[in-house]
Amino acid sequence: MATTPGFLTDWPWKPLGCFKHVILAPWAIPKTYEFITGNGGGERDLSTFLIFPFLVWRMIHNQLWISFSRYRTAKGTTRIVDKGIEFDQVDREAGWDDQIVFNGLLFYIGAMSLTGATHLPLWRLDGVVITVLLHAGPVEFLYYWLHRALHHHFLYSRYHSHHHSSIATEPITSVIHPFAEHIAYFALFAIPMLTTILTGTASIISFAGYITYIDLMNNMGHCNFELVPASLFSVFPPLKLLLYTPSYHSLHHTQFRTNYSLFMPLYDHLYATVDRSTDDLHEKSLSRGDESPDVVHLTHLTTPESVYRLRLGFAYLAASPSADDGRLRLLHRLLWPVTLWTMALTWLYGRAAFVLERHRFGDVRLQTWALPKYKIQYAMQWQKEAINSLIEDAIVEAEGKGVKVLTLGLLNQGEELNGYGEIYVRKNPGLRTKLVDGSSLAVAVVLNSIPKGTTQVAIRGTPALFKVASALAQSLCHRGLQVVVPTKKEYDRLRQSFGTTSHANLLLSKAHSTKIWLVGEGLSEEEQRQAGKGTLFIPFSQFPPKKLRAEDCFYHTTPALTAPKSLENVDSCENWLGRRVMSAWRVAGLVHALEKWEEHECGDRMLDVEKVWEAALRHGFRPLHAPPNSPVVAYN
Repeated sequence: MATTPGFLTDWPWKPLGCFKHVILAPWAIPKTYEFITGNGGGERDLSTFLIFPFLVWRMIHNQLWISFSRYRTAKGTTRIVDKGIEFDQVDREAGWDDQIVFNGLLFYIGAMSLTGATHLPLWRLDGVVITVLLHAGPVEFLYYWLHRALHHHFLYSRYHSHHHSSIATEPITSVIHPFAEHIAYFALFAIPMLTTILTGTASIISFAGYITYIDLMNNMGHCNFELVPASLFSVFPPLKLLLYTPSYHSLHHTQFRTNYSLFMPLYDHLYATVDRSTDDLHEKSLSRGDESPDVVHLTHLTTPESVYRLRLGFAYLAASPSADDGRLRLLHRLLWPVTLWTMALTWLYGRAAFVLERHRFGDVRLQTWALPKYKIQYAMQWQKEAINSLIEDAIVEAEGKGVKVLTLGLLNQGEELNGYGEIYVRKNPGLRTKLVDGSSLAVAVVLNSIPKGTTQVAIRGTPALFKVASALAQSLCHRGLQVVVPTKKEYDRLRQSFGTTSHANLLLSKAHSTKIWLVGEGLSEEEQRQAGKGTLFIPFSQFPPKKLRAEDCFYHTTPALTAPKSLENVDSCENWLGRRVMSAWRVAGLVHALEKWEEHECGDRMLDVEKVWEAALRHGFRPLHAPPNSPVVAYN
């Protein structure tokens, strides 16, 4: 929102929310029907029929830019501005498709009201030439002066400051303007289109090509990584006046009073508003290689639909916790061809981890890498060798990049898969990168989630993450709490893991009267249904249990901590966790690096739980749930 929002700031369909696209239906549906059936009377109108598919193409085009830009800026290759983006920017830019809806309405209205706007031919050379000349002349010239006017304090505070709220830009930042600004911009871009219609030289290619060119240049100018090679300007120096670069426009967002031109820097050169550092920034950005992180969190895909919630997927979905939502189920059904395509790609070509996101915490740089493997594949015996190979390759790559700590997230640290990461240390005895499975901090988070006054807890579903379950049982027994397990097999295994530690408080009982349940992923649906009313389920696993008793029981989330504000570039949620909430396993690697601990935490090795907990708190991470000196709080 602008500093002092002016007239026509909001889009007219803002109250419709995510249903705004239905306003195109009264035009798109009948025009499509008329073209397919031929019942429109007269010759089929291909150009009007193609308006809706073209709007869809524009959305796909923009989304491809969003995904590619986020991938490149996370890696750091040719990145221009290091400043990250936060949730407020994601929320501000969530309506990037408003301008596509707006343009679609105007295209349909124009087709219905303007003579010569329908039944356009596929191609006319004269119309294309007119479009190019009018854009290079009147459109670029008028835009330059409109843009300078928008930087006058009166218009800037009421309108254009909304766009400039984003210092580190993304491709969609290019279209984040108040409604009034978009009216002015469309009036400019309509000059070539209206001229070709009035002169009878319009064609489908001239219209679609011109709008696609505008989208392409807008997205490129705001992508925050440099991709225009310097050799282009060396071979043909006048091109500097005709083609801007991402770094050229990035300076406009960091300096504000320079580089006003639309896509052609010609008018900045004519009116002496070119930033002096333009060439230096272009060369500097092109020379930047991949960023070398200090900490890597190695995770993986969860479900086939989870690709849409990745930071590289749909930004607005990635910025909210994953949940079973009816609207999302509809979206998944609509996108099933894309889902199948991504599944095929990951199964056939998923041979290396990819960079998902980056953060900065003081001087420590953190990256999240993801393996192109789904949760279901970790349960397949024949996939284990391939998964272990991918994990080991990622560790070797991290070692080569000088990574100090690598954490094994989600199922990348399974006991049956790799012995909680122990096999990688054995195979690479000289490994300088410290492997961390995060068990100590996960245990600490769970222990500090148990309400004060608790005397007895039940541990259920231990097979999935026995290392954490065992450490929890030992710590609780040592503190004088009774730990109840339901089966002889679990009881014997836990008792054996205690070693010489007293197990007097470890009890074998199938009773369900205990009100505090520490649950792993092995918790069955039947066990949940047998729990007493008011039971508090506290997961110690990476994946949360299904909330079958949400009506009369309470659920904590998986072990997690709230990140301090000093953690930068947080613009997406970690799976089902809320905003600025990080899993204990992810935080553990960051704390390990901040404390400069020189030991692995994998296999049977555990760090001092209290030491790890105090270190996490000292660095600003905070408990997500009620501390032990608070009463039980309902977390549905």
